[in-house]
Amino acid sequence: MESFDPQKPHNDLPDLPPPGDWIETRDILKQTISARVALAELKQAAELIPNATVLVNALPLLEAQASSEIENIVTTTDKLFEFADIADDKADAATKEALRYRTALYEGSKMVQRKMLTTDMAIQICSTIKGRELDLRAGSGTTLTNRMSGKVIYTPPVGQDLLQAKLDNWADFMHNRTDVDPLIRMAIQHYQFEAIHPFEDGNGRTGRILNVLFLVQAGLLDTPILYLSRFIIHNKAPYYRLLLKVTEEQAWSEWILFMLSGVEETCAWTTDKIKAIRELMEHTAHYVQAKLPKVYTWELVELLFRQPYCRIHNLVDNGIAKRQTASVYLKSLCELGILREIKSGRENIFVHPKYIELLSGEENVWVYYSGVETESYAED
Repeated sequence: MESFDPQKPHNDLPDLPPPGDWIETRDILKQTISARVALAELKQAAELIPNATVLVNALPLLEAQASSEIENIVTTTDKLFEFADIADDKADAATKEALRYRTALYEGSKMVQRKMLTTDMAIQICSTIKGRELDLRAGSGTTLTNRMSGKVIYTPPVGQDLLQAKLDNWADFMHNRTDVDPLIRMAIQHYQFEAIHPFEDGNGRTGRILNVLFLVQAGLLDTPILYLSRFIIHNKAPYYRLLLKVTEEQAWSEWILFMLSGVEETCAWTTDKIKAIRELMEHTAHYVQAKLPKVYTWELVELLFRQPYCRIHNLVDNGIAKRQTASVYLKSLCELGILREIKSGRENIFVHPKYIELLSGEENVWVYYSGVETESYAED
């Protein structure tokens, strides 16, 4: 391989697998075990939520928000939930783009449960994120620059045939190198995809979705609930520094250890988040049952967690109550302090503030509703 020149397209990007045995060093294998344990605990925590839809509706939205923020596409948890289940033409541009990320994550998860990740799947995911049909770029890729100095630090490969060949090798490595642990393969393929940079735009977000989908494909996750973009936001400088170090020095060990640590840390944080959600669901159910026994059903409480921006028709559509009764139920929950009614255009929306605060907060804690004992709720 020629010496790396950041000003020139990196057409001699080495194929996978990386050379040598040092992608499975003692430290890497030790960290792999820790990350696998954390993933198993995450799966177990998710299984304890009575309805998996609660997590599938929430955690991918947090991932979408964080992954978009890495690309300076900034929206809020509130906006994402407000527009999550309605036509997105009412939302601002950043919220629309983050919601398309969520859609791409959902659709990709369904695809990998039927077949393995492919180049065509990556193209479909990026097209969904961008909201238009895309193909591998025909022209030069966006050069990556140092944000402080403006100096070019990387220029991706050029030429559709070359990009296709590199992606074929990328997919072959993911599928066929089964002698390498899936978590290590995830870290390696992520670098390679970002280095190929196959699209005009959306590469970073597509690559981060592919991380989660690869873990679903490998059976390490049942649903795309790993909030890995949070770790990247909190470690943005080392993330980009170590990506570049692989390019310049083939420093694979440092990169793999970084990503494995990210999986372990994210799993632990997400597991705590899931436990807090479950506890808040139980407490809320117990509180509503105690204060509004004629309104209370488990299905109603569960809906408030599936759709924390709730509309009257949500109760009707889920068979919880007819329209007039549904309105009474939601207003009663407002009077109790569980929901807050807001006006959005021509309709009223009933927001679940305590749950939104839990989802959007870094600390996985919440405050009890007053005037009720704190024992856990159990379904009949």
